[in-house]
Amino acid sequence: MEKNKKRRMAIIASKGTLDWAYPPFILASTAAAMEMEVGIFFTFYGLTLLKKKIEAKVAPHTNPAMPMKMPFGPKGFQDFDWPMPNLLMGNAPGFETMATSLMKKTFKNKGVATIEELRSICLDTGVNLIGCQMTMDVFGFSKSDFIKGVDIGGAATFLEFAMDADIQLFI
Repeated sequence: MEKNKKRRMAIIASKGTLDWAYPPFILASTAAAMEMEVGIFFTFYGLTLLKKKIEAKVAPHTNPAMPMKMPFGPKGFQDFDWPMPNLLMGNAPGFETMATSLMKKTFKNKGVATIEELRSICLDTGVNLIGCQMTMDVFGFSKSDFIKGVDIGGAATFLEFAMDADIQLFI
């Protein structure tokens, strides 16, 4: 590596659920704080993370590794194990909304930044947020649907950046 060349990280964010929204923004903001050049390519469902209002939810039925314990609430209930498998709980009416609310509450209680806060940190630290043009066309989005500071490009735009990246991640 050249002595004065900045290290570079390229991330593809392809999922838009709450639990999958955190990794690209946490990794990108951390890398930027370490003075790395960072680009995130938001494609398919990950593109929704660039919208002005993020409506990401937890999808327990798609994550069989999701712990079914309540890490919050009244004393005595915090170690309660749900008696049903995730597949059944995740398909129960209202469970996705409840799981999303409880995860957000837990994050807040633990002092974890929101997705919007992490996204702002990324913008403030120079992370290049690239929305996938093809996905925009497929889902009917326009640039005005997204926050300010988002670049729009196709796979070739991202690959030009990723080609010289020291770290490449698909999330």
